[in-house]
Amino acid sequence: MSEVKEQSDQFHNWRPHPWHGLMPGLNPPFEVRAYIEITPFDLVKYEVDKESGYTIVDRPQRTSAAPPVLYGFIPQTYCDERVRRLTPGAKRADGDPLDICVISERQIERGDILLNALVIGGIQMIDGGEADDKIIAVLRNDNIWSEVHDVGDLPHVMIQRLQHYFSTYKMGPNMTSGVEITATYGREHAAKVVTAAIRDYLEVFGPSHRAWEKLEERVRLGDDDELQAD
Repeated sequence: MSEVKEQSDQFHNWRPHPWHGLMPGLNPPFEVRAYIEITPFDLVKYEVDKESGYTIVDRPQRTSAAPPVLYGFIPQTYCDERVRRLTPGAKRADGDPLDICVISERQIERGDILLNALVIGGIQMIDGGEADDKIIAVLRNDNIWSEVHDVGDLPHVMIQRLQHYFSTYKMGPNMTSGVEITATYGREHAAKVVTAAIRDYLEVFGPSHRAWEKLEERVRLGDDDELQAD
């Protein structure tokens, strides 16, 4: 009975916001949690609505290219000044959570899920003057890819596919995207980007978005008098 109670204590009475209500991982910056928005089978760009936390349709993809891997973001990260400083030539950062691409040997055909991932590198990208890094990671317990420790261990064609997708996925009617891929980097620099994004998040949002955890703890402890006083 105590084991069941312990497990139930970890269940949230309401769904945490995927960006603000979840931790960035088990051991960031090298082992992170990824919230997946898009799979390699999606020709529509889905993304989390920042206000509600639900997944919404951003836009149908104009080109025929599908994302070559799972694509989403790392919770409780934010791309601001610290991230910008790591991207030469960027005027600012994009003001979004840090994007992540997760490689899996098995097909994962649905989004709106969480994965634990091992960071191995990243793609340095500037989109309309904004730093827009794409962290590259592998599924933590993947039977094939979890043995990869750095982006240099991946087949070169996989990096080419990622670069091609991100250089074309925002193409408009005039077939230009405004995206510039400036570098591909390894695990150590990727860790600096993840750390910068976590620190940017803490500076901009602070602890306020953890308030739901404090309230839930009070509910579990039965602190009715304090709740009523609020």
